[in-house]
Amino acid sequence: MKLNLRLLLGACLAFFFLASCEDEPEIVKTPKRTVLVYIAADNNLAHFALDDMDEMKEGLLQVNGELKLLVYVDTGSSARLVELKKESRNVVENVVRGYGDRNSTGTEETREVFRDVFSNPAFAAESYGLIYWSHADGWAPYGSTRQTRWIGQDTGDGDYRMNISDFVSILKEAPHFSFIMFDACFMSSVEVAYELRSYTDYYIGSPTENPGPGAPYDLITPLMAGENAAVDMASAYFEHYNAKYNGGINISNKNWTGGTSICVMRTSALKQLASVTAQVLPETLADNERLSATVFDYDQRPPSSTYYIGYFDFKQLVQALADETSLVEWEHAFDEAIAFWKTTDKNYSQVAHMFSMEGTNGITHYIPNSNDTYALAYRSTAWYQDAGLAKLGW
Repeated sequence: MKLNLRLLLGACLAFFFLASCEDEPEIVKTPKRTVLVYIAADNNLAHFALDDMDEMKEGLLQVNGELKLLVYVDTGSSARLVELKKESRNVVENVVRGYGDRNSTGTEETREVFRDVFSNPAFAAESYGLIYWSHADGWAPYGSTRQTRWIGQDTGDGDYRMNISDFVSILKEAPHFSFIMFDACFMSSVEVAYELRSYTDYYIGSPTENPGPGAPYDLITPLMAGENAAVDMASAYFEHYNAKYNGGINISNKNWTGGTSICVMRTSALKQLASVTAQVLPETLADNERLSATVFDYDQRPPSSTYYIGYFDFKQLVQALADETSLVEWEHAFDEAIAFWKTTDKNYSQVAHMFSMEGTNGITHYIPNSNDTYALAYRSTAWYQDAGLAKLGW
């Protein structure tokens, strides 16, 4: 029998190809972005946390391999870090690590979670994002004696909050972020954004109290790895609540009709904004009482309340202090710092209920009051120093 040399050659080549493929290592594509959602919910928000995780799973179904989504969640029983992973038509929770009962606003505890995510080669990516989910109160001190500025609340065996400066110390060890988003109240604060400007490209927060249900994660999760993620996420967040808005009629956590507001700051523009602010402010003592009475205050808690801080509209404040000639340059710098800003006609406050947002501009600024217990803390902020606020007698 004669051999068919053509068939024999083809068989040899096929064998060689298959053998070569078996020897080649599998190429694992680096995801475009790893995002950590840090949920400090050992407080009265615990019941929202699992709902939000379900929304993330729903949103992740629409995402291909460009996103790795890690969620640290502490609802008061046992804190854990999970990777939400798409498998076929489902999203599963792969537990990366359990931490037991802990203070999730502790500096070392938070740093440990960040290391478990951002120092883990399994979660390496081309870029990174961070969402901090909890209670918060802007730059302001917590307590009458602790000169701190806080985010997060853990009430497991006390009442603990995190100092902004401690948060910055953690960010110093983390990768640079494409965005940092606060799903928490009163965080569109120029003072806090300025402290974080070196660690993220975009800073996302609301100047008012957050809607009870928080961010619509089913809508924003598919946008997290995008080129324009910060603005796209903020836009989806706003449009979700804007579509439901009806002035707060029949408002509930299941049917949030009370609107919202959200701002995205471009952090690369904040240094120039501080510099121009220092240039335009007058070298005269400010009439803080008059300013507090005339500038819009996003903080609807009564000034007599021990919880009141005062989060005033930054643009209105400078307009009340600077002359018209210098305002042109300042307003240009302000506009450069805002990548996105929208609000419904009214927002909701637990204390004041619905209140008008007419004339607001998205970024808050502090004005000291006559019974100020926060002066020392405020003077320690980088914004106070770089924006020249000492000229006002603050």
